[in-house]
Amino acid sequence: MKSGSLIVVYGSYGYTGQLIVEACKAKQLSLILAGRNEQALALQSESTGYPYEVVETSETEKLVHLLKPAHLVIHCGGPFIFTARRMVEACLQARTHYTDITGEIAVFELLKKYDQQARDSGIIVLPGIGFDVVPTDCMASHLKRRLPEATHLELAFATSGGGASRGTTKTAILGLGEESRIRKDGTIIKVPLHQGMKEINFGSFRSLAARIPWGDISTAYTSTGIPNIEVYMGVNKKIARLISMSRYFNWLLSMRWIKILLLKRFDKISGPTSQNRSKSKSIVKGKVWNEHSIYESRLELADGYTFTAVASVAIAQRILKGNFKTGYQTPSLVYGPDFILEFETISRTDTPS
Repeated sequence: MKSGSLIVVYGSYGYTGQLIVEACKAKQLSLILAGRNEQALALQSESTGYPYEVVETSETEKLVHLLKPAHLVIHCGGPFIFTARRMVEACLQARTHYTDITGEIAVFELLKKYDQQARDSGIIVLPGIGFDVVPTDCMASHLKRRLPEATHLELAFATSGGGASRGTTKTAILGLGEESRIRKDGTIIKVPLHQGMKEINFGSFRSLAARIPWGDISTAYTSTGIPNIEVYMGVNKKIARLISMSRYFNWLLSMRWIKILLLKRFDKISGPTSQNRSKSKSIVKGKVWNEHSIYESRLELADGYTFTAVASVAIAQRILKGNFKTGYQTPSLVYGPDFILEFETISRTDTPS
């Protein structure tokens, strides 16, 4: 067991990374800021007082050297499909706990393959420690608890106010032209993004919702074993129209040069202001069923970025105190379905069957 309580925040100068660093500082945690942009790191170091190191994830020896003194890394340097493998392999060498804020199905499926190596190294591999996927994963496990024989799970979320960060936007752009994903009879399959649109009652409002390739297609199955899973996101009428039209131009959006142009166009996005975040709220709706019963539950919480910062730090603090399970984990597997209720201003409502 390592002595000390050092945390590496990799990609600390990104929009969400900055929020996590601020939350860590409020808890007086020991940090090293890290990433590949020296100018951004130097400015952040000057404003926060934390030391920094410039490291590319491709620089294996430097990355392992960075991680060895640390108890854990909070990996914020996405898109994670390009960085997660290198980071988790460096964590295995350094015997440093791995956490990240991904929501990418492929990343969860990738990291799951490191389960035995993580157990052998005595570390936890826990991706998705923010809005992706703590609320929805806790919801999935709560509903499984309500109906242990569930055969189908539907998760949906809608957010009012706020906005998207640069990292979130880049991940979305890289997914353009791709199909959505669902889990059917235990297997992840592709489905057209424009199919499955429907109206969902979120309690205080109703919204059109699109079926999306959210991380729970992977994690909810790991947490619950429910073989049929779909995830929906509330969208406005304009976005719904674009999704419906996507069947006609997916071939264009999937082209690499189009994605490069869009990435350059949106590279200067910062993210929602603190004022916007304070006005934003998120609703998570969940439903499980089998041929005999249906159960529904609802969560109401703050905006996703604020929650990600708070949840990331709460999980880091638990790991520092030795409260973790080794191997690949999901939030609800290691901390239970009621973990979500430990955060202020979060409420859960169950609808009778």
